[in-house]
Amino acid sequence: MGFVIRTDAGTYRANWRDATGRQKAKTFPTKRQARDFLAETEAALSRGTYVDPHAGRVLFEVYAAKWTAGRNDEVVTIARDASVMRHRVLPRWGAVPVGRINHSDVQQWATELGQRLAPATVRECCRLLRAVLALAVRDRIIAENPADGVRLPKRRRVDADEQVITREAFAALLPEIPERYRALVAVAGGTGLRWGECVGLTWDVIDLDKATVKVGRVGVEVAGTVTFKPYPKSRAGRRSVPLPPFAMRELRRHREAVTPGAAGEVFTNEAGGSMRRTVFRAWIWRPALVRAGLLGQVVQVGPRVWRATWRDRDGNEVSEELRTARVSRMAQGGLRFHDLRHSYATWLITDGVPLNDVARVMGHEQISTTLDRYTHAFEAGADRVRESFADFRPERRPGRRAGSGVNR
Repeated sequence: MGFVIRTDAGTYRANWRDATGRQKAKTFPTKRQARDFLAETEAALSRGTYVDPHAGRVLFEVYAAKWTAGRNDEVVTIARDASVMRHRVLPRWGAVPVGRINHSDVQQWATELGQRLAPATVRECCRLLRAVLALAVRDRIIAENPADGVRLPKRRRVDADEQVITREAFAALLPEIPERYRALVAVAGGTGLRWGECVGLTWDVIDLDKATVKVGRVGVEVAGTVTFKPYPKSRAGRRSVPLPPFAMRELRRHREAVTPGAAGEVFTNEAGGSMRRTVFRAWIWRPALVRAGLLGQVVQVGPRVWRATWRDRDGNEVSEELRTARVSRMAQGGLRFHDLRHSYATWLITDGVPLNDVARVMGHEQISTTLDRYTHAFEAGADRVRESFADFRPERRPGRRAGSGVNR
């Protein structure tokens, strides 16, 4: 049982033992406050919800390190979260004791972030803060999570979220890809494979006789280093995807021209090493978009002189005469490699391929994922829906009672 004593300074000290039997004490200005606190503490001990009032003194950055050390996630997820934690969360909360973080301060922080960062980034910041504080709650460092219930900005879909190109535009883009990497883009556009699934391909999973590719091994890039894991993003990601004829032709040419990687990789860089997405985007992908007319515009106006036109971050048109075109570096937006996957799914759906087949080749575990993500592709089917009622003429026939003919 706890007890209250009067100190030499005229205050009152509540004394009790915690769940481990350790002696604890806290001082109050009045005897009533000390007794009330002691009663709440003993009730919490009996319910098993006791929280040491001094435990919350630990700094957030210390507990964040403890939370990070106990994670069991994919290496890409850990690296991404570590970057957000280091640059967004710790600068604000690192030196704050966990017990001093309150809901109103978290809400104010989230609101301020929303004024300068994308809604998706704000959500990631708050997710990490909430996760660390949730561990503190489970460890009985704090009684409740102050990040629960924080109102976050809604994520708005923008045009760049899922861009889709026509097959005609893809046909114009493919010849502009350097020959060494053309098969890579052909496979991505003709199978819907993700970047990691493409660079993880080895020749033993590609059957050119049956025109299929089996997805399993995946390349993962973290801080400029590429590693491989023997399994895809989800269980449904381990799948067999049919190869279209144009991708087959490019793969046959590629096999003759490019030496496989050390583990039999189909796609490698010019040194024979692993493909890096960041390098491919800067030096291969975006320059090809410019040449195909899908990013900015370049017109030759003289010997070795071009007029390059592009749009900046604010949507303003910029035009310069350059010795070498630099639109690929300066222009904002543009088609992403991953948009080939979106385009592939859209082409299948608009051609009437059943949704369950589309979900299977895309590696979606739930058909609802396919339906939610590619709803825009169904707009092409609106005319077919209207045509199903084209001959419908609601007319009341003489002598027929209204309501008859209704199936019950």
